[in-house]
Amino acid sequence: MDWFTLALMSAITLAAADALTKKFLPTYRGWELLVIRIGVPAFLLLPVIFIYPIPAVPAAFGGLMAILIPLEIAAMLLYMIAIRDCPLYLTLPYLSFTPVFNILTAYLFLGETVSWRGFAGICFVVSGAYILNLNQNNRGTWLAPLSAITRERGSRLMLSAAAIYSVTSVLSKRAMGYATPESFGPFYYTLIGVVLLVLTAAVKPGSLRVLGQRPVQHLIIGTLMAVMVCTHFLAIARVEVAYMISVKRSSLLFGILFGALLFKERHTVRHLAAGTLMLIGVWMIAT
Repeated sequence: MDWFTLALMSAITLAAADALTKKFLPTYRGWELLVIRIGVPAFLLLPVIFIYPIPAVPAAFGGLMAILIPLEIAAMLLYMIAIRDCPLYLTLPYLSFTPVFNILTAYLFLGETVSWRGFAGICFVVSGAYILNLNQNNRGTWLAPLSAITRERGSRLMLSAAAIYSVTSVLSKRAMGYATPESFGPFYYTLIGVVLLVLTAAVKPGSLRVLGQRPVQHLIIGTLMAVMVCTHFLAIARVEVAYMISVKRSSLLFGILFGALLFKERHTVRHLAAGTLMLIGVWMIAT
């Protein structure tokens, strides 16, 4: 299977997991959603760790894991609350801001700079966000949608998650240098899952009860997330990361489509147009 097919599978399974989480688990608290979205796929990925074992790594790798794991859990918590409580069209497209924030984080941590092409990509992302919020306030000036971003809770939560992911994406790139793409992804996600479950047992043991509820729905969502992780890193192993990420960001458009099909979310044409602009911006930044 080529890298493009794998990356597209990663995008579709991520969008499907988001939509089905919103459909099947609307009453779950944020931490309970973490248990399902991280804990279940972590269990399913255990066999992959034995197929692609992590190689011997230096102490610096452990230090990076200690920083990355709490950040990943915090970002996923914000992500889950956003898609649970708010329309998908007002939350998922804001993940496109991760590469925008990466301009700063990559410079600070890796010394990478931005080209004029990257700056143009930022303009596309911001334009897409502007169009996305036109329906939030039909009165007033053309600047009203920009201020609406700060008022919409789901957008704020996803922007916060995007900012955290901009840090974890840079630090995990450094950590992957000590391993291989095939071994790092399943190991990384399983380690996050183990830490989350241990932490949950210690501070929120009641949240573990959800594991015994709705097993079919949990297994479907967990399987989608596990496939997303595997295809993500298998794709990265076959092509430059920038190309893979550009394709994977099509999950935003799939998410909007799923929102329209499952939840009858309105203004689909406008949202797809806005999402397309944001994806163009992501592609220009990433390539």
